[in-house]
Amino acid sequence: MSGVLARVAGAPISWGVCEVPGWGHQLGVDRVLSEMRGIGLRATEFGPDGFLPDDPAAKAAVLESHELAAVGGFLPLVLHDPDHDPLPGLDRVLDGFLGAGAQVVVLAAATGLTGYDRRPELDDADWKVLLNGLDRAAEHAASRGLRASLHPHVGTVVETGDEVTRVLEGSDVALCVDTGHLMVGGTDPAVLTRDVTDRVVHAHLKDVDATWVGKVRAGEVTYTDAVRGGMYRPLGQGDVDIAGIVATLEGAGYQGWYVVEQDTVLDGEPAGEGPVADVRASVTYLAGLG
Repeated sequence: MSGVLARVAGAPISWGVCEVPGWGHQLGVDRVLSEMRGIGLRATEFGPDGFLPDDPAAKAAVLESHELAAVGGFLPLVLHDPDHDPLPGLDRVLDGFLGAGAQVVVLAAATGLTGYDRRPELDDADWKVLLNGLDRAAEHAASRGLRASLHPHVGTVVETGDEVTRVLEGSDVALCVDTGHLMVGGTDPAVLTRDVTDRVVHAHLKDVDATWVGKVRAGEVTYTDAVRGGMYRPLGQGDVDIAGIVATLEGAGYQGWYVVEQDTVLDGEPAGEGPVADVRASVTYLAGLG
């Protein structure tokens, strides 16, 4: 299992750093990256715009100063609007990805609305535009040496099991398995990983409290409030078969990253260790899978 640990990366959202306005208290880059390295992580996703410098050389320098490699990053794009071309938005970030040595662009099919607590329903025409947009985005990223993957995500237009299936059947885009968002959206991530292992090029590992998932799916709480309430748990302490998912991927020869990504909302500067304690627990869990 040492090969897995060499491919475990961090994500700023585990420290509460998020692209959604008003999400919560945002910790500084030096604290987040120093704590990542301090618990033994060797790489990270970029986090939202503004967390790291936009300039490619400056972005690479910040990561290098913390002895962290660049994995890639999460990029919400509106892909279903026929009057909106997503490629300029994609191209805008690619120089920074390439300059820092990143490998993966993690696409989300954004709604065009703010936040993840409401979303529109797409008609067949919208879906045709979306599927075409995904293929165009993946092809464009590949032309510049990066691999694009779609991240099914709560509050985007690809959230539910049926929507994930429609993407997999209607486009050639690769898949980012986010174990938490899939479960909240109604898909068993272990089953999906087994069924479409050949499409998986990136993995976000989250563990989830199923009680909170039920409340979100029943409309009793918003996604954001569930995150604030503790829906995401350190790996091995929730209801997702993390061990089975990793075993499936490794058994199929997967060579991509495992990003420990535990969405967190902070109400202020944390007392004591703060979020790093949960990330450390997740890394310790992965270390014990062997």
